[in-house]
Amino acid sequence: NDKTGIFNAYKMPLDGSAPIQLTQSTVDSVFGVSWFPKDDRILYTADKGGDELDHLYVRELSGSIKDLTPGKDLKAYFVGWHEDNKQFFVASNERDPKFFDVYRYQNDDYSRELIYQNAAGYSVETISPNGQYIALSKTNSNADSNLYLADLNKADELTALITEHQGDVEHSAYTFTRDSKRLIYSTDEFGEYKQAWAYDIKAKTQALNYAADWDVSFTYFSKDGRYQVTGVNADAQTKIEIIDLKIKQPLTLPKLPSGDLRGVNFSADASLVIFYINSDTSPSNLYVHQLGSKRIKRLTNTGNPNIIEENLVVGEIVRFKSFDGLEIPGILYKPKQAATQKVPALVWIHGGPGGQSRKGYSATIQHLVNNGYAIFRINNRGSSGYGKTFFHLDDKKHGDHDLKDVVYNKYYLQTLDWVDKDRIGVIGGSYGGYLTMAAMAFTDEFTVGVNIFGVTNWVRTLESIPPYWEAFRQSLYDELGDPSTDRERLRSISPVFFGDKVKSPVLVVQGKNDPRVLKIESDEMVESIRSGGTFVDYLVFDDEGHGFSKKANRIEASNKYLSFFKTYL
Repeated sequence: NDKTGIFNAYKMPLDGSAPIQLTQSTVDSVFGVSWFPKDDRILYTADKGGDELDHLYVRELSGSIKDLTPGKDLKAYFVGWHEDNKQFFVASNERDPKFFDVYRYQNDDYSRELIYQNAAGYSVETISPNGQYIALSKTNSNADSNLYLADLNKADELTALITEHQGDVEHSAYTFTRDSKRLIYSTDEFGEYKQAWAYDIKAKTQALNYAADWDVSFTYFSKDGRYQVTGVNADAQTKIEIIDLKIKQPLTLPKLPSGDLRGVNFSADASLVIFYINSDTSPSNLYVHQLGSKRIKRLTNTGNPNIIEENLVVGEIVRFKSFDGLEIPGILYKPKQAATQKVPALVWIHGGPGGQSRKGYSATIQHLVNNGYAIFRINNRGSSGYGKTFFHLDDKKHGDHDLKDVVYNKYYLQTLDWVDKDRIGVIGGSYGGYLTMAAMAFTDEFTVGVNIFGVTNWVRTLESIPPYWEAFRQSLYDELGDPSTDRERLRSISPVFFGDKVKSPVLVVQGKNDPRVLKIESDEMVESIRSGGTFVDYLVFDDEGHGFSKKANRIEASNKYLSFFKTYL
């Protein structure tokens, strides 16, 4: 948690007493990965100032810290534990910046061995508990991919394709079963939504494992293999089902507080279940439940004690029709002030492309709504979660059809009798920042715009992607365009070249160390707007990247949005 102002790792006693801080970082955020299986060492990841070059660290029993993946300009991540509890697996791009190899580390002395050299450019998805199999994926296009299985006991054999198919089908791996006999994977071959299927490694057969009327987001097993936890992305909310595989029935929990279940975990013997509950009006809180008992115990109280939860607003899932009649989903937040007066409104655009705005707590959303701004968090065409057809509707139509969705979102807001029709702004981060700038440069629809580290020069962005994105470079090009062949179109939708057309005030917010949207893009966007004589404010965080991890910076940014809207909207 970020109680100290920056994320650190903590130990949470199950008796409800105060958490114990394990790491003492004051500069870079620390994100806990796992306890060691047999002692109180922990693994965690951290980068430098938001550069996304994560390293894997161990905190020793003495409290000392060791970088398990030392080196410059490399990125590494934890893949999993071996079931013998003596080894673990790490992926790293130290050999080739474009691709991740897999190493096996020993728990006792951290010695390691390269066990899979990724010369073919696969993405490493997951590894079996017995350490024999690695599930790999290969992107063919932004609508088509395959899964492969590497058998480490047969190093002389080629990696085996396990998802032979016709046409465009997306595949990805969820997890292996605990006995290492089956791989549970995702496929959209049989409809609009992703289903979970099981591949029997010995028999080389597939069978349906779990399906719903929405995408199956994830599935995994308790360590003893008895329970399977599956999450479904149901209309921008996560619905979790826990199946007791011994009796093949859903696990029934006691009555829970309102909100979404998140981060479900079991103790090693599966006698305890730990989970978070998160809602629009409450940040995630941690709970523990002893299976077989009738009560749950709350372990944290993460909300600000000075905030009265009843003063916060629950978002409503609504839909409106866009320019071509397509229904566009989103989440509408109606401020309390709207009961007595017309209020200004904001169209909030998520990142991606291909992201999704989802139900759940957002301090920034609630801050703005509490100050009287209606917010519609649009899931424009091209968003994930609504089927593969909807997802691909914006392919190579960026800055056009998705932008029209944003404009028609404004028209929808203008139909609400509690919204001030003449005071509607637009705000977004990353790809949402791009659409914000496109809305300001290519339309005259919005009173203000807030661009949070948004792409503004597609040619530069696509030519400067990080090397470790190589495995899905083609997917990006299929969706957005190849700068070597689509340069003219990409330039025509890049707001940086049309800043003089921006006629209403803009705020730009940027992290200096952003590896995805380089700071020079925002620098040039600001200068381009100023060249046309329009007011633009600019806030840069020197210690952040593509997103703001430090509490003080998040607060400063949120206050900046609010003061900007108060002045210009």
